[in-house]
Amino acid sequence: MEGLKVSDANMVVYVHPSKSKKVSQAVLRELGAMLLKFDEKFEGVLLAYEAKIIDKNAKILSGVHPYFGVTIKAKLLLFSPKPNMLLEGKVVKLRQESIHVIVLGFASAVITYEDIRDEFKHRTKHGEEMFVSRAHKHHVIKVGTMIRFLVKSFDEEILHISGSLVPSHTGSIHWLEKNSVEGSVSMSKKKMRENEGGVMLQDSVGTDVNAVILNDHQPKTKKQKTTRIS
Repeated sequence: MEGLKVSDANMVVYVHPSKSKKVSQAVLRELGAMLLKFDEKFEGVLLAYEAKIIDKNAKILSGVHPYFGVTIKAKLLLFSPKPNMLLEGKVVKLRQESIHVIVLGFASAVITYEDIRDEFKHRTKHGEEMFVSRAHKHHVIKVGTMIRFLVKSFDEEILHISGSLVPSHTGSIHWLEKNSVEGSVSMSKKKMRENEGGVMLQDSVGTDVNAVILNDHQPKTKKQKTTRIS
C-alpha cells in the first residue's frame, strides 16, 4: 500500500527534572504522545517509532522549570497519504450513496456515489447491501471487503480521507489480485504458444533466435529530518 514511509530523524526531547532518574521512560512517553496524530514537521501521522539516546549529556534550559534536552536518533513509521495514491482499507459501512472504509485501523475514508465507477451497481441480497460489477459478477464489494481505492484528499486534522473507485485498478483486493494472477497465467500460456510456434518456424527455415530479458529496477530514497519536541 502507498502512503507509508520510514523517516530517520535527529530529535531533541525536553524532559522535566523530576524524570531525570528515568530519562528513557520519559522520552518514550513523549514519543508515545505523538502516536496517531498528524505532525507537520514530519508531514505525516506517526504510526510507530524506534528511538535511541545518542548523547547522555543533556542541555539544561533556563526558566521556572529548568527542563533538559535529550538528543535522540529515531526511526519513524509515518502515514502520509497524498492525492492519486492507492490505499487499502476495510469496508465498515455501505449504502447506495456511499462506501465507508477504515484504513490501518484508525483513519476513516468515504467514497461517495459519484466517485464509484458506473461498472458497479448497488444491490440488496438477503438484506445485505453491496456493489456488484456489471462486467464481472464475482467482483463484489460489501461490508467486510478489503478494497483498494484512490486518494482524492486527506483532512489532516480529523484524519479523514476522501476516496475514489473510478479507476479500473481499484475495487475488491481479493478480486483484483486473483484476476491479476489469472491474467498473468493466461499471458504466459499465450507466450508459450507463440514460442512453440517460433520454434517450429525456426526448424523449418533454419534461423536462430536470440531473446533478451530486461529487468526494471526502482531506486529507493531515504528522508532525514531534525526537529525538537517540547
